[in-house]
Amino acid sequence: MKRHEIIYRRFLRLTRRLTDRQVMMVLAVVVGLLAGLGTWLFELALHAVRTALTGWMEAGQVGWLYLAYPVVGIIIVSLFVRYVVKDEISEGVTRVLYAMSKKSSRIKPHNMWTSLVGGATTIGFGGSVGPEAPRVLTGAAIGSNVGRFARLNYKQTTLLLGCGAGAAVAAIFKAPIAGLVFVLEILMFEMTSVSIVPLLLATISGTTLAFALRGFDPIIAVNVPETFRIANIPMYAVLGLACGLVAYYFTSVNSAVARGFRRLDKMWYRWIAGGAILGILVFVFPPLYGEGYEAFGALMHGRMETLFENSLFYEYRAVPWVVILFLVAALFLKVVATATTNAAGGVGGTFAPSLFVGAFTGAAIALICNTFFGMSLPLISFTLVGMAGVMAGVMKAPLTSIFLIAELSNGYGLFIPLMITTAISFVIDYWLDPDSIYTKQLRQRGELLTHNKDESVFVFLNLEKLMETDFLPIDHAATLGDAVRVISRARRNVFPVVDPDGTLAGIVQLDDVRVDMFEPEKYCTPITHYMVQPPERIFPNEQVAEVLKRFDETATWTLPVVDRDGRYLGFLSKSRILTAYREQLVEISQ
Repeated sequence: MKRHEIIYRRFLRLTRRLTDRQVMMVLAVVVGLLAGLGTWLFELALHAVRTALTGWMEAGQVGWLYLAYPVVGIIIVSLFVRYVVKDEISEGVTRVLYAMSKKSSRIKPHNMWTSLVGGATTIGFGGSVGPEAPRVLTGAAIGSNVGRFARLNYKQTTLLLGCGAGAAVAAIFKAPIAGLVFVLEILMFEMTSVSIVPLLLATISGTTLAFALRGFDPIIAVNVPETFRIANIPMYAVLGLACGLVAYYFTSVNSAVARGFRRLDKMWYRWIAGGAILGILVFVFPPLYGEGYEAFGALMHGRMETLFENSLFYEYRAVPWVVILFLVAALFLKVVATATTNAAGGVGGTFAPSLFVGAFTGAAIALICNTFFGMSLPLISFTLVGMAGVMAGVMKAPLTSIFLIAELSNGYGLFIPLMITTAISFVIDYWLDPDSIYTKQLRQRGELLTHNKDESVFVFLNLEKLMETDFLPIDHAATLGDAVRVISRARRNVFPVVDPDGTLAGIVQLDDVRVDMFEPEKYCTPITHYMVQPPERIFPNEQVAEVLKRFDETATWTLPVVDRDGRYLGFLSKSRILTAYREQLVEISQ
């Protein structure tokens, strides 16, 4: 008997007295603890790599090695992914969403460790990406594989997957509420009595382990000296407007850079392009090195000179207008650096970069107003609120942003500014682009689960599986007599007419030939005399929801399916789609 079978039987004996809900609660705690442990191991690995590479550099020394470190990291990770992992592990949150919609919430076991190795190496060598996505993928993979081990159904496995992802976020930031809201808002879980308790237990478990291993200090240990002044409301509104526009810039540039790198068909082309762009950016702007937590931490503590360490501009660190220009340039170039790192083959996310860009946006606005307009805006407050504003727009997650910043900094007194800025930023960015940076590609491919149950059901339907192929074809050169012999063997009343190369020339309907079938003198009539063109042709990679709309528009119940070269593949019927929809809806509900 295999070891996992022995462990599974022991698990059944231990839990035989528990109800299904109680078993889920126990498993949620286990998943939460394992996800918390995974985030801690990631931090240890990242700290070891970063210390070895940069810990010995002096503040005033120009960081020439920054030109080489990022490309070395990208090469190492690309080779690791290609020859060891042999699977895609980047864009962790997007992969979790894809697993939920198209993989029955099954995530391959290797994701429980490969994302940690790839992410720590990428960021440790200077890749300008966030460590959260690899850790979220790790936590989700832990939850998925625990569910697989316990032989749970799709709904239960999905819940454990969410527990792992939420616990990872909670452990990263020591923020259990943010971890819970992240799952509900970004992974689009429904808040029910069945799901909320396991999610709470998982995020609390992950946070508790983080406290035990890393202490109780908040991630950003700052004192917010002035929580809120009514007179600053207009400026928080301006900050919200700026954050919304910057968030749109973030997602747009990220997509544009990814498209550009996809045109480079060879891996070493991507290494050269990515290494050159990233190396130059990090060399000129050292705060772009890695995820950027140290940079915006120094920013909020007022240590502007820290941002200029190992920089060409170190001697100008006390000049106000140089500081402002440096911040503005860094926030715009951080987006380019992040997109380049991922597109060139690195492993990381956009969570921390969105916080970085938001922090620099808020700080830049506060410094501009204070320096040139004689205002006295609180730098720390605007930096924190800016972080939430950009994150809300980039991820389309205003609640996650609000609670994360509040828990991250113990700045609960900033709730009103946080709500004002994130609301404005979210509305503006949603108006410009309704998709988040995680969901854009999935929605375009029809692979995104949403809170809309109708849309979610369609995501699970596979058009190729719904296609029917038992329609007998008629040769384009056939006569009515040839067609009658085909019709005599058929169970259908529609017949595709195909050319010798398989291209669909048209269709023949039984009603159109029925009368002439019984007049043998007409058997020499070419079948093309009876052929008509279908009102639409369906491609096998189309979204089922869109296909259903085309059935309604054409007022028909059957349409042919062809490939991109027009070759006949089969037929799709509206009734079959509706039947599959009802069956899938029942399965999801149960």
